[in-house]
Amino acid sequence: MLKVGVIGAGHLGKIHLRLLQESSKYELVGFFDANRELATSIEKEFGYKSFKSEEELIASVEVIDVVTPTITHFGVAKKAITAGRHLFVEKPITSTYEEAEELIALAKNHKVKGQVGHVERFNPAFRAVADKIEKPMFIEAHRLAEFNPRGTDVPVVLDLMIHDIDVILSVVKSKVTSIHASGVSVISETPDIANARIQFENGCVANLTASRISLKNMRKARFFQRDAYISVDFLERKCEVVKMKDVPENPDDFAMILQNAEGIKKQIYFDNPKIEEQNAILEELETFADAIQNNTTPIVTLEQGSEALRIANQVIESFSN
Repeated sequence: MLKVGVIGAGHLGKIHLRLLQESSKYELVGFFDANRELATSIEKEFGYKSFKSEEELIASVEVIDVVTPTITHFGVAKKAITAGRHLFVEKPITSTYEEAEELIALAKNHKVKGQVGHVERFNPAFRAVADKIEKPMFIEAHRLAEFNPRGTDVPVVLDLMIHDIDVILSVVKSKVTSIHASGVSVISETPDIANARIQFENGCVANLTASRISLKNMRKARFFQRDAYISVDFLERKCEVVKMKDVPENPDDFAMILQNAEGIKKQIYFDNPKIEEQNAILEELETFADAIQNNTTPIVTLEQGSEALRIANQVIESFSN
């Protein structure tokens, strides 16, 4: 078991603490939170050991899990890496791309592993179809959330859209060539609703919408590729694959067949892949433990987290263009 400590015990930090305590791959040593009143309260209620400083906790563990506000990620992560500790850091990896690149260089120099908490990669619905997404040419994603003051210190792109940016970058094996976006501030000082059109070198286009002022929650993505349409509902944990194949010589009476203007016939097949029930946050934490123990590459590397941040920042920059 790997000795792990959590820095940051807010809403998400408490979830990480509970899951790490339950995990068979980690030994939860304790946590640190700058809010000493909150830290004392959590220690009394749940029994997790509260450390008096980040440095004291870092010195006591092998892995540091950073679940603090984004603006503090770089400073905390740098302390952990330079102390030779493996790093799990929540998304976005840091506040700036430059900070992210510095962390990557530090991790290489200190020979430690790092993973970024892009949890949707571990969503059971996405994992059920990820290997079926092949060369998508059009992607549409909607991530809508009811208003919650938590997270409004950053634009909705870094709060919500970055999840879909990371997912899309993981399946489109091509460079981004252009980004056109618009964003509107409704309640917050930063944009609360945004739309981005991202074009790739291979011709793929992704259209992303994110809002944190919606009347209902929605987290859906649709992938269109030759002879197939794949949908993922990240919120409901459902997915569907619709494939088009050449019509067999003797189709059955209930076959769904389409014919285009040239007379070419295609049969529609519906596939609902089996979805393995699992906790996505626990899964991302435990696969990171596996990567450390087996000396393999984490599923969401620091480099991938940095690239998602770079594209997200380009989206934000294009608001004013």
